[in-house]
Amino acid sequence: MCSSDLGGLMFGIGMVLAGGCGARSLVRAGSGSLKSLVTLVVIGLVAYLTLRGLLAVPRTKWLEAPVLELGAGQSLPALLAAASGSQADRWVLPLGLGLGGALVAWALAARDLRRFEPLLAGVGIGSIVVAMWWVSGHLGFVAEHPDTLEPAYLGTASRRMEALSFVAPVAQLLDWLMFFTDRGRALTLGAVAVVGMFAGAAAGALAARRFRWEGFRDTEDTANHLVGGALMGFGGVTAMGCTIGQGLSGVSTLSIGSILALAAIAAGAVLGVRYQAWRLDRLDAQG
Repeated sequence: MCSSDLGGLMFGIGMVLAGGCGARSLVRAGSGSLKSLVTLVVIGLVAYLTLRGLLAVPRTKWLEAPVLELGAGQSLPALLAAASGSQADRWVLPLGLGLGGALVAWALAARDLRRFEPLLAGVGIGSIVVAMWWVSGHLGFVAEHPDTLEPAYLGTASRRMEALSFVAPVAQLLDWLMFFTDRGRALTLGAVAVVGMFAGAAAGALAARRFRWEGFRDTEDTANHLVGGALMGFGGVTAMGCTIGQGLSGVSTLSIGSILALAAIAAGAVLGVRYQAWRLDRLDAQG
C-alpha cells in the first residue's frame, strides 16, 4: 500500500469519527458547531506537524520513501497514450467526457439528486474547482518572476497550480495567524478558500436562521472528534488531499493516484461506519 492509500484510509476513518471531512467541519463550524471548530484546530495542528514538524520525519522517511515510477506519468491519458503509441492530448477530452458523463448519470440515477438544490450545489462546487484551477494556473502565473527571473505560480503553497483542498490549507491558515507579524508569511490561495468557506457557511446559517451553538455531547464524543481530527490531519497530508482535494480537484486531472486515494478514503469511511455500528451494538448489549 502506498502512502497516499494509507493516508486516504486514515482520513476516511477520521472523517467518520469526527462527523465529516474538513469541508463539512468548516460548514458546521460556521453554523455554530464548537466541536467542529475544535476538530478544525486539531486538523490544522496535526497537518502542520505532518508537513513540517515531528510527524514529517516518519512521513518522509518511511511512508513516502517507496515510490513506484511510471515512465509515462500517472494520468489516465498518459498511460493510454503510452499503451497505444499515440499522443496523450487525444485522450483527454474523450476520457473527461466519458468518465464525467458516467459519474453524472450515476448521480442522477438517485431521485433525491434530481432536485434543484443538489443540482445547483453540484454545478456550483464543480465551477469553483474549475475557477480555482484558472486562478492559480492562469491569473497567478507569471512568465518571469522578478526575483528568480523564472516562470512561477504565485499565491500557492506548492508554487504550482492548485485547486480546492481543506487539510494543508487549514495548517497554512494557522501558520499565517500565528506568525502574522512576520512579513515573510503570506496568505495562500488555499488558506483564503478556508476563510471563505467558513464565512460563507456562517452567512448562510445566519440568513436562514439555522445558526445554533453546539458543543460536545459527552466524553466519548469529544474523543471521537479529537482522534478523527488527528487522523484527518495526518491522513490528508499523507494522501496529498482530502475528499475535496483528491476526490474533486485531483480526480479532475484524471490522475490515477487521486482515484486510488479517493478509493482508500471511501474504504476508510466504510471501516469507520462499521466501527461505530459495532460500538453501538456493544453499548446496547451492555445496557
